[in-house]
Amino acid sequence: MWLDEAEEGAITQARNLANLPFAYRHVCLMPDTHEGYGMPIGGVLATDGVIIPNAVGVDIGCGMCAVKTNIFAADISVNQLKTIMSGIRELVPVGFDHHTKRQDETLMPEGFNIDKMHVVKHQYIAATKQVGTLGGGNHFIEIQRDTDGFVWIMIHSGSRNLGKQVADYYNKKAKILNELWFSSVDTKADLAFLPFKTDEAHQYYNEMRYCVAFAFANRKLMMENIQNAVFSVLQNVEYEPIINIAHNYAAWENHFGKNLVIHRKGATSARAGEIGIIPGSQGTKSYIVEGLGNEESFMSCSHGAGRVMGRKAAIRTLNLADEQRKLDEQGIIHAIRTQQDLDEASSCYKDISQVMAFQSDLVKILVELSPMAVIKG
Repeated sequence: MWLDEAEEGAITQARNLANLPFAYRHVCLMPDTHEGYGMPIGGVLATDGVIIPNAVGVDIGCGMCAVKTNIFAADISVNQLKTIMSGIRELVPVGFDHHTKRQDETLMPEGFNIDKMHVVKHQYIAATKQVGTLGGGNHFIEIQRDTDGFVWIMIHSGSRNLGKQVADYYNKKAKILNELWFSSVDTKADLAFLPFKTDEAHQYYNEMRYCVAFAFANRKLMMENIQNAVFSVLQNVEYEPIINIAHNYAAWENHFGKNLVIHRKGATSARAGEIGIIPGSQGTKSYIVEGLGNEESFMSCSHGAGRVMGRKAAIRTLNLADEQRKLDEQGIIHAIRTQQDLDEASSCYKDISQVMAFQSDLVKILVELSPMAVIKG
């Protein structure tokens, strides 16, 4: 555990993972850990020859991307920033909204045999309307500034409905097969598995990989449209290469001299020298980091700050005026407008500075970013 305490629900789920007969060595809980569905968010699980759809989750490939610009925050007026944010809303559908027309198929992932993918093949046309859309929940678009004053663009989003369809299909299939095998794994723990000796495991793995690629394609198209919105207000803007990471996926990796399936559910790869992104809430800092390659964490780190309050509890108990004032005093153009928006208030999340302190042996901070303007799904 890279934290001083975790909620009992997350610990119970970690125990369930540790008791799996194919779990390898130990279970890792990152400093943003909180209870999830089947497996804690902020958890890392290594398995020997087995993949667990629910240890990846329904938003396969969900992750972050960020781009640094050559413009200074001090050179952008509040009105210009508001105009940019309005332009982004016109170009990027949020929440449950999709594009009304199919997007260019060259934007979709390449190098996959879709005809052999049961779910992706049936969802492909719908996915061409979902690419370049933000989604809901904790997904966001932020305009940020670094400590040197440069403006950055950051996006948090995933594979939209495509990833959920893949996850649900193979989790259901895994449950059926586990019952047929009289598996000792408790079905109530929602950790049905697929051994790689089965065709189903390979099928899921390939469709999962497609969803990871689709989630990146989704973020790239949003980034292009955001840059178009910026261009309509500011010219001569230059962008550095995009930084992209996923934090919901499984991959074959070698650790402790053994080839293993590493499940990261709300966790980010942090190999030595690898560049990553750890966001805060819409009222706190985010970080560009460099991995330190800590083997004990299976070379992983947190994927964000982590929740301390459920969505319903936040809407029920937080004070709207107080949460708005916290953001207004920082000059942030934010997304807290009604009581229902409080499920994504800053008070719902852990102290990101403490989260970063807990994982100082996993990553080092390269860039510190502060929010200027936020769009939430």
